[in-house]
Order: sequence, then C-alpha cells, then structure tokens
Amino acid sequence: MQIIHQDIDCTVLIVDDSPFMINMLHTMLDVSGCIVLAEASDADEAVAKYLKYRPMITFMDVLLPHKSGIEATKQILSIDEYAKVVMCSSICQEDLVNAAIESGAKEIMSKPYKINRLQEVIQLIMHF
Repeated sequence: MQIIHQDIDCTVLIVDDSPFMINMLHTMLDVSGCIVLAEASDADEAVAKYLKYRPMITFMDVLLPHKSGIEATKQILSIDEYAKVVMCSSICQEDLVNAAIESGAKEIMSKPYKINRLQEVIQLIMHF
C-alpha cells in the first residue's frame, strides 16, 4: 500500500460493523489528514453519532446489523440535507450501487480500501 500523507483537514464518522475495517479506514484517514470524530457499528448508532458530532464526511458501510447503511443515510439526510455520505461496500452489485446513490450518497467506495482512492474521494467530497 502506497501511503501519501496529505493535509486534508476534514472531520469524519466511520460506520462499519467490522472492527478490522474500522481500524483500517481509521489508519488511512489519519494518514490522509482527517480527524475521526467517532465510530459506529450499526445504523441507529450512526445517526446518533452524526447528530452529536456533525462530521464533514460519513463513511457508511452498506451492510449493517438491523438496518442497512442505505436506510441510515436516508435518515441522516432527512435531518441534514447537506450531509456528505460515502457508501462503502465489498459487494459491488449494480442494484446496490444504484440504491446507494438514490439514498443520497455522494460517492461509493469498494472494500478493501485503497489509500489513493480514499484520498481522491475525500478531495471530491470536500468540494461538494
């Protein structure tokens, strides 16, 4: 993995039910100059932590226990229409991608994460 340190200066919420994926993304975000404000492992916790911390970007796993990341994204956007959510998934099915975009996600990332793609997405999202 090629790591390029950047000073991006953004705040982030990570939502994933896998501690391994959270740690991986957290490390890449740290290197990329982002501040991780909070982590959540399910949709309800994601919405609560979004409301508490108001991050600039939320990285949302599509498949979460109880409710999907797509449902959580819709709920967050119903509260804050300017929220910037990036949907993350290891399953790249066209219908899933379409549902994520229709939910209001600004971008989609596939797992496993790649540092260059992550930094590209952060730059794109910060200009929305």
